[in-house]
Amino acid sequence: MDDVFLPIVIVGMLFIGLPWVIMHYITKWKQAGTITGEDEKLLDELHYLARQLEERLQTVERIIAADNPDFRPARNAEPDQYDFSGRN
Repeated sequence: MDDVFLPIVIVGMLFIGLPWVIMHYITKWKQAGTITGEDEKLLDELHYLARQLEERLQTVERIIAADNPDFRPARNAEPDQYDFSGRN
């Protein structure tokens, strides 16, 4: 009985199990390569929060510079030159 059962199991693993595992991971890799709607929403929220923090920091630096004429910010206080509103 073992002489018949073992080759059937091996052939089943080669022609059914192995292609199934390969196709399973191919679909997982394809899904992982794209950004989901939830991820895109999270990135938009983080970008919005970063913009708010940047504006607040510039406001604080302007207030400090008005009170202390010797104050020099560690970075350029100009608004950034890139427009992130247009996306692909």
